[in-house]
Amino acid sequence: MAITQAIANSFKKELLEGEHNFKSSGGDVFKLALYTSAATLNSATTSYTTGSEVSSTGSYVATGGTLVNLGTSITAGVARCDFDNLSFTNVTLTARGALIYNTSATVTNAAVAVLNFTTDKTATSGTFTIQFPAPTSTAAILRISG
Repeated sequence: MAITQAIANSFKKELLEGEHNFKSSGGDVFKLALYTSAATLNSATTSYTTGSEVSSTGSYVATGGTLVNLGTSITAGVARCDFDNLSFTNVTLTARGALIYNTSATVTNAAVAVLNFTTDKTATSGTFTIQFPAPTSTAAILRISG
């Protein structure tokens, strides 16, 4: 089993087909689910799966949490999307990675991106936070350049 950080191949195709709307107001609903090291997630992942998702605890529930989409921007020919950091409170869990997926797309729970934490990250009766990188042309979690 392995989690490989990647943009989902299916997402790339679905972007060209107009399946995903990243507008911060009136756009699609994106979620983030957490996974254990037993998960197999990579560029071939096409949709949200319950297999090896961390167990519900505290404010973390099956299917994960809803991301706050801060919108899109473009600088120096690089378009990007930014999400607000996401925290789960009063949790006891261990996660190795995450899946960002779109609950609004006509493709049910369409995979967007796989995040690999490299090592297990743990919270014990505390807060587990996903901190997204700065929305710059070189660091944003989702970026498209030519």
